[in-house]
Amino acid sequence: MAAHAELEAQIDRWRSFVQRRQAISPADVDELEDHLREQIAERQATGLDDEEAFLVAIKRLGNLDAVSQEFAREHSDRLWKQLVLLPETLNDDDGAPPWRELAVVLALAVGAGIAVKVGFSLIENENVFARNLGLLVFPFLIGYFAWKRQLTAYVGAALLIPFVVLALVLNVYQFSPGGSTELLAVLHAPIVLWLLAGLAYVGGRWRSDRRRMDFVRFTGEFAIYYTLIAFGGAVLTGLTIGAFALIGTDFEPVLAEWILPFAVPGALVVAAWLVEAKQNVVENIAPVLTRIFTPLTIVMLLALLGVIAAAGGLVNVDRELLILMDAILILVLSLLLYSISARDSLARPGIFDVLQLVLVVAAIAVDAVMLTAMLTRIAEFGFSPNKIAALGLNLLLLVHLVRAAWLTVGFLRGRRPFRQLENWQTQYLPVYGAWAAVVVVIFPPLFGFI
Repeated sequence: MAAHAELEAQIDRWRSFVQRRQAISPADVDELEDHLREQIAERQATGLDDEEAFLVAIKRLGNLDAVSQEFAREHSDRLWKQLVLLPETLNDDDGAPPWRELAVVLALAVGAGIAVKVGFSLIENENVFARNLGLLVFPFLIGYFAWKRQLTAYVGAALLIPFVVLALVLNVYQFSPGGSTELLAVLHAPIVLWLLAGLAYVGGRWRSDRRRMDFVRFTGEFAIYYTLIAFGGAVLTGLTIGAFALIGTDFEPVLAEWILPFAVPGALVVAAWLVEAKQNVVENIAPVLTRIFTPLTIVMLLALLGVIAAAGGLVNVDRELLILMDAILILVLSLLLYSISARDSLARPGIFDVLQLVLVVAAIAVDAVMLTAMLTRIAEFGFSPNKIAALGLNLLLLVHLVRAAWLTVGFLRGRRPFRQLENWQTQYLPVYGAWAAVVVVIFPPLFGFI
């Protein structure tokens, strides 16, 4: 098997490419892969090596866009069936009834709501509750992935140990109430938990670049679904409050004490399930969103740089603006990751790749200005947990963006495959998790829990 590792990697990349075609179902992908492997075996039998056999077999399969269009014509009803929550057929994997997964999801969603409700009732200190909120919710999301992926005991232990350590740190450390290190812990703990959820999502195969990119794609799609659910819930809540107000009944206590504690955490599990169930539908949204927001974000960054230059720099900038600019850089990074995850890795360079390079270069310029301002503030006012945490984040972003720009230039010049740019994104992601863990675990005792 080791001798054919590169061939298996090529087949994995091909399969990932085919799976992005909405009209081709997972069963069809399996059938196409079987056909591809048969073609490869036939070519190898004639004396071709792995790479030659793969290329010839791909050619014999024909143009995938044409295949996708043919599937769409013959199975146009699939495009509508993908929108149905409960398909009429049984689960192809184990013959389970189609409602089983929905029942599991609803049970986990209700469980997350109960955990938050009970936690809020038992934990009187709001700061302590804020530190533990993620610990109350994420086990149910991770539990869904564990059930879905049928995780092994080894992967379960790999998830449980850091979770327990994080729980001990957040509850044993003697934080100063409302202090900087407590706030940093509250903000960074969800990042660690989300990466643990990612480990469950990939089924423990965190070393696989393809699986890590799947998680990046899932994260973007999850954000879309959760936002849509939140907007829909906000509209429904507003109409309900208005209706009850007209009949002289105050609905807000019920909303605050019962609906929100169940709806907000429960929607996390439901959104994750929707992404899993409707991947082909939402992947049509991803390219559209990235192509809309990339040029708009470029304009925003260039305008921001122009305003900064006209104002004479950021020597005396206040903390609020630095925080806002950090949020903008994180948004840019998210857009970059989502753009790369939605792109066809086998396509040739195009105008959108040039726009993506412009976006990254503009973000690097903003990050450089940010670092200058931060170092100036540190030199003038001294160190603090917030400043060091922000400085570390911006240094990580700078390394990430500079390397991404370098690889993008190589890709545009035809000297590097797009796969290198894609792999860099996924290989760098654990660095953010490690930094978040440092902020949560190391910063509080380092700065005296202030």
